[in-house]
Amino acid sequence: MKDNLIVNKTKQFAIRIVNLYKFLCDEKNEYVLSKQLLRSGTSIGANVREGVRGQSSSDFAMKMNIALKEASETEYWLEILYETGFLTEQQFESIYADCVEINKILNSIVKTTYEKIKGEKA
Repeated sequence: MKDNLIVNKTKQFAIRIVNLYKFLCDEKNEYVLSKQLLRSGTSIGANVREGVRGQSSSDFAMKMNIALKEASETEYWLEILYETGFLTEQQFESIYADCVEINKILNSIVKTTYEKIKGEKA
């Protein structure tokens, strides 16, 4: 798994999310939104890892689709934290760009996998 781009990116992203969660709790005394961010942001990599170890193409596709949904939710929580002043523009742009990139990669993986499954059934 060391050479798997999406596994690596989502793990590094999860680490950033954990550190951001700690910052929001310790420095900003924000616990509710940050907890939502922690859950969705770390769930992306967990679902990707499960998908990579999936038993079938359908299992893989399902887990990647869940990871995509979690990444989309994470984008939302980051936007809310920024727009309510808990994150500076610089903090937001850095982590948000990573989240958008992960979303794009996962979207491509999901689309390609479902096309492959569709082709296998034809």
